[in-house]
Amino acid sequence: MEKNQVPCTVVAYPTEGSTSSAPNAIDLIKNGDIGMVINIPTYESKRLEDNYQMRRTAVDFGVPLLTNVNLVKVFADAVQEHDRDQGLEPKTLFEHYQAESAADAWSDPTEFH
Repeated sequence: MEKNQVPCTVVAYPTEGSTSSAPNAIDLIKNGDIGMVINIPTYESKRLEDNYQMRRTAVDFGVPLLTNVNLVKVFADAVQEHDRDQGLEPKTLFEHYQAESAADAWSDPTEFH
């Protein structure tokens, strides 16, 4: 991540407790120090409890959570394409639909409304 200029910090897993000198991921999520959690569980995952605790805490504290590798790729591509100097202004899906022209819509405007 650092080679792509993405700021990152190594953090401790929740079950490591005080055995690590790194800050605990759960505490950082609860304190608002983590703005997004990317946690992609697989059938090979060795830290099932840690992964669950991090995902659950992200949801409980309203922190965006990505759990699908394809979604992470699309998100990263979108961020890369965006002008970093202007920043991002989040919108709800409904705000996006209201601002979308009929020509940009992938479905008929009356189909789901």
